Amino acid sequence: MTLTQLRYLVAIADSGFNITQAAEKVHATQPGLSKQLKQLEDELGFQLFLRKGRSLEGVAPAGAKVIEHARRILAEAANIRSYAANERGEFSGRLLLATTHTQARYVLPRVLADITRRYPQVSVDLFAAGDAEVLEKLDEADFGLISTAGSVPSTQGIAVPLFRWKRVLLVPKTHPLAVLGRAPTVEELARYPLISYESSTLPESSLQRTFAAAGVRPQIAMTARDANLIKTYVRTGLGAGVLAEMAVGAHEDDDLRVIEAPQELPECITWAVVPRGRVLREYALALLHALAPQVDARDLRRILEGNLEPHWPELPRWKA
Repeated sequence: MTLTQLRYLVAIADSGFNITQAAEKVHATQPGLSKQLKQLEDELGFQLFLRKGRSLEGVAPAGAKVIEHARRILAEAANIRSYAANERGEFSGRLLLATTHTQARYVLPRVLADITRRYPQVSVDLFAAGDAEVLEKLDEADFGLISTAGSVPSTQGIAVPLFRWKRVLLVPKTHPLAVLGRAPTVEELARYPLISYESSTLPESSLQRTFAAAGVRPQIAMTARDANLIKTYVRTGLGAGVLAEMAVGAHEDDDLRVIEAPQELPECITWAVVPRGRVLREYALALLHALAPQVDARDLRRILEGNLEPHWPELPRWKA
């Protein structure tokens, strides 16, 4: 049994049992991957996958446990490689960051530019998606960035709070809300079509809960993952945009009017979620500290290593 065989095994499971896709994922040939799988099964003495003809249809009962252990072994092997690279003072490699579109567009550029200047031999890959997909990507990413309305993300990782932010309204200058001269009430906002992030349609979303508490329902005309798409459709007159304050530029949105959102809408928190037990490379740890400078760097390292219980300092507000 080899690490390569275990890596191929996990790739097959993660590719929906499609040998071709699994081979592409691990940069192997399809015959080579199939051969390694057969050798592993011969060594173990049982089949890991259910088969129909020459195709794989699912995980065999005994295979599920093997795949679970394989994931742990591969994660620990990666940790050993990261630890060794840190000990050697080797600052080259790949940093994979899973993040929402808003964080990727408006929060990360400045800090990533600084990290790449400090570590010029590091390549950065951004995986931008919705919050749920970001969390699903944590088995591959160094860490992920998501936002919640105050609650700690429900995950097996270590959630590091970064900063607080609020939502704002973005409307055309001719919109009725633009002439109010104040933040609208929830009841007033319910009179108009809204454009917001895709999570806004979920019953458990803070937007839906805020409107329900006021006894009204929001008119969600459209949702999008990308704040720039929300702005585009605000400009068409489709509705009033409800989006993160960091997504509103000082000059790029001069043709629109920025309005405070109803005070009942709770503040949000952006979190970095690090897979529990993950050994971060020095450049990934440097990026995390750049996003949370209010946390002592030594304490941050000890918390991630499991040697210190987290007691986070007061959370700062977002500043452009």
